[in-house]
Amino acid sequence: MTALLVAAGAAIGAPLRYLTDRLIQSKHDGVFPWGTFGVNLTGSALLGFLVTLPADHTFTALAGTGFCGALTTYSTFSYETLRLAEDGARLAAAANVVVSIAGGLGAGACGMLLARAIGG
Repeated sequence: MTALLVAAGAAIGAPLRYLTDRLIQSKHDGVFPWGTFGVNLTGSALLGFLVTLPADHTFTALAGTGFCGALTTYSTFSYETLRLAEDGARLAAAANVVVSIAGGLGAGACGMLLARAIGG
């Protein structure tokens, strides 16, 4: 049953990630992967929020592991960072690593703080 909940959440999160990534990236001309950065920060904040709320295992599997797991993407982050470095945009590659990791941790912490503030 848990695997089905994870799959159901992922079935929503994965297409949403793709569509959101493409929408954000279409608004920017530069080499920086703003779409992936945006979905990863959003997913980190949401996951921080969700895991702080009192919830049962089924909700966590659906929304946390399934939805947030599919919404965020470490593999695309890695690929885009390597592509930037190989294409000679080493500063953008380094910036992507630093701001993505620091931003993801910060977004997760903000999500947790928000959940605690509203009674989670």
